[in-house]
Amino acid sequence: MKLNSKRILVTGAGGFVGSHLIEKLLKISGDVTAFVRYNSRNDYGMLDRLPRGITDKIEVISGDLRDSDAVRDAVKGKDVIFHLASLIAIPYSYKHPREVVETNVIGTLNILMAAKEYRTAKIIHTSTSEVYGTAQYIPMDEQHPLQGQSPYSASKIAADKIAESFHLSFRLPVATIRPFNAYGPRQSARSVIPTVITQALSGDKIYLGSLSPRRDFTYVDDVLDGFIKIAELDEAVGRVINIGSNFDISVKELVEKISSIIGKKLIIKIDKKRTRPENSEVMRLRADNLLAKRLLGWKPIISLDKGLKLTIDWMSENLNLYKRGYTI
Repeated sequence: MKLNSKRILVTGAGGFVGSHLIEKLLKISGDVTAFVRYNSRNDYGMLDRLPRGITDKIEVISGDLRDSDAVRDAVKGKDVIFHLASLIAIPYSYKHPREVVETNVIGTLNILMAAKEYRTAKIIHTSTSEVYGTAQYIPMDEQHPLQGQSPYSASKIAADKIAESFHLSFRLPVATIRPFNAYGPRQSARSVIPTVITQALSGDKIYLGSLSPRRDFTYVDDVLDGFIKIAELDEAVGRVINIGSNFDISVKELVEKISSIIGKKLIIKIDKKRTRPENSEVMRLRADNLLAKRLLGWKPIISLDKGLKLTIDWMSENLNLYKRGYTI
């Protein structure tokens, strides 16, 4: 399936990856609609940070995934849906699990129901590596057991399985992308890389939770390439596909690497408020990306060093945004 002539809907378009995906899709298709979560300011999240004129080229719909009528209206007439929208903050899911479940599970159900009704040609459902929980073996392929170590990850497991059920029960053309820790410009300050960079650019003390968890970080441009390849490949339907680097690094090592790139000695302070409950912490994630390489011809291009440098440069120019508490 080529996307250049398709009518495309992106949910979660106001978020980090969603805003980047909108930019990329506009280079491919002239018919792109962005679904963003309504707020009292009626702003468009990170879509407002795109280069001047970009939002003039898209239709923006404000609504709530939990509102089935709003979702049906957004889905009607679309050929392809990139479903990225969810509540992703793990600490928030400890405090408000009901809202997280309703948004991530019922919201996904609403998308799938509308896509089934309107016979959408392709749905790319966005999962997360958090559904795997702490690695039981390395690298982690798509057959790795799933474990809900937080209400957030449990909600995403449920959403993934509902998407799978709609494919198997109704032949809905759903493909699931499972990114491993995307990062890059415009990422929320609640994520570890911008958290470290923001503190490093503002001073020499870094306040973090646990330093030992290891993560597989994938630069946003490589993640976007995975989205497009999955959307265009018919054989991806019915599959779950990891998008990750097959390289992991600890939080402590990450701080050391950022310290080296910035050229500043950083002092790490442990903040217990930033630590997950003991049994909820995912200690290690590292992707097996062989399926993506074989099926999609995908491989990561941007190294962690280069990606961190690009992210640091962007955040240096936009530090005021983070000082104002950017947490979309």
